[in-house]
Amino acid sequence: MAKKTAEKKEIVNLAHGTGRRKTSVARVYLREGNGQITVNGKPVDEYFVDAISVFTVKQPLAVTETSDKFDILINVVGGGIKGQAGACRHGIARALCEYDNDAYRKALHDAGFMTRDPRMVERKKYGRRGARRRFQFSKR
Repeated sequence: MAKKTAEKKEIVNLAHGTGRRKTSVARVYLREGNGQITVNGKPVDEYFVDAISVFTVKQPLAVTETSDKFDILINVVGGGIKGQAGACRHGIARALCEYDNDAYRKALHDAGFMTRDPRMVERKKYGRRGARRRFQFSKR
């Protein structure tokens, strides 16, 4: 009796990048393919319901004209929808630079996709109602 051996096609990541924005972190993996973007196991249009977030995620691919060259797998956690979309954009840009630094770095840097957006919510301080808001002052 002959054993059946199933041939597994090995998945090779061409490059990877980590993107961050606010409290969101995205791990991005570049693979050979035809332009499919998967976010947390769902297509990008299904995961990000608004068109602006989908556009934000696809911006680095449009700038480098590689939208149909790679399949992209993204795992993103934390934050909200806009923060996650920004983190995905940052991660895709870093992965493209890791794949071919000479070809894509200048275009992505000029577009501002290589810079992490450092703005985060300021923490609440004790003795205050919020981060900076004071309680109402009463002289009498």
